[in-house]
Amino acid sequence: MLSARDATRSQGAEYAGSYALFERAGRHLAGGVSTAFRLSERPVPLFVREATGAYLVDVDGRRYVDYTCGFGPVILGHGRAEVATAVAAAAERLQQVGAQHKGEGELAELLCAIVPAFELVRFSLTGSEAIHAAIRLARAATGRPLIVKFHGHYHGWFDEVLTASTLDGRFVPASAGQLPEALAAVVPCAWNNVEAIDQVFAQSGDRIAAVIMEPIPCNHGVIYPTPGFLQHVRKLTESAGALLIFDEVITGFRLGLAGAQGFTGTTPDLAVVAKAMANGFPISAFGGRREIMELVATNSVMHAGTFNGNGISVAAALATIQVLQAGAPGVYDRMGELGGRLARELCSIAASHGHRLVAQGPGPVFWTWFLEEGEVTSYDDHLRADSERYARFAELMLLGGVRVIGSGRWYLTAAHDQEAIDHTLAVADRAFGQLR
Repeated sequence: MLSARDATRSQGAEYAGSYALFERAGRHLAGGVSTAFRLSERPVPLFVREATGAYLVDVDGRRYVDYTCGFGPVILGHGRAEVATAVAAAAERLQQVGAQHKGEGELAELLCAIVPAFELVRFSLTGSEAIHAAIRLARAATGRPLIVKFHGHYHGWFDEVLTASTLDGRFVPASAGQLPEALAAVVPCAWNNVEAIDQVFAQSGDRIAAVIMEPIPCNHGVIYPTPGFLQHVRKLTESAGALLIFDEVITGFRLGLAGAQGFTGTTPDLAVVAKAMANGFPISAFGGRREIMELVATNSVMHAGTFNGNGISVAAALATIQVLQAGAPGVYDRMGELGGRLARELCSIAASHGHRLVAQGPGPVFWTWFLEEGEVTSYDDHLRADSERYARFAELMLLGGVRVIGSGRWYLTAAHDQEAIDHTLAVADRAFGQLR
């Protein structure tokens, strides 16, 4: 591990503070970070001093336009006043009471009025927890064991959904310590492949509890469903007596108030929302048809959690959604326009430097890849991209004052504006020029 002195010598003084704190953290914090996703940032996991609007300032005083956005939760911008005020009030009066409070019911009512699939909901803290609860619920409601999961779709880090794909299309554990039998009831399927999903149902339809999907995958490339694919899966599940689960941990409240359900016009039996619903505070929700969710209401299906529905998270979610409601649809239109412009011009600037960059996504979230040819309509297409070149590009962008996720995903917030986009494109022009 590099010391602060090594950092100063190898990087100038740009990241000396982050190197020093990373080294110090690593003495007692495993890996120096609290989540695996931060460990891959180059040249060092960034240590941030403050975040406001669309900008971060690191511990060395360097300012960045932020497209990481907390890995997706920040939708209004960092430090949004309405959210901060609501959270401060909750922290003073309702931090963790271990009892019901008015806000829980108000937030549940609001979600059921906005999210098409929701007739009843329950709250958790993270997307992984809520996904786990939805899968348990689907198995209880159908009395069946199998869950169909698509290659390249990410549904959290719990054992029964954390998968790696083999060349012959099987799922295997993605982590040491993960038992192979944890995946015994998870059936792999290719995304956007009608023949593949038909074959899965032909072979195992009477044992399938649910099909789970990111309706617009965002974790491993933003890969739109091909026309008619969601509707086809919806009909298959209905015919077979299986449930359809939408993982909207990313797309919920990021694509619009109705998320990917509104974007695609398809309503699942169960859905999960998280990240953007509270502008960076920890909360998630799963919900769906009343007759299914009654199994949770009666405690036939166990769902619990000490911090579920806590005052701070609920206050943040209520404030965030109310701001989004007041600004819709314009706030989403604006993010879409800015994101669309950014994606298009990144590709154009890259081409002017001899790089082929492909961009795809609805604007508030999109993905960019370095590809020699073709487009991205499948997980296999995503895997063809030059990920090492992209990681070098992300490092050059950071040096220029723009923080992006090193895998290719970009997030925008309501706080991003034309000035931020202009600066980003100017930095990208230099970065593409330096990229080899």
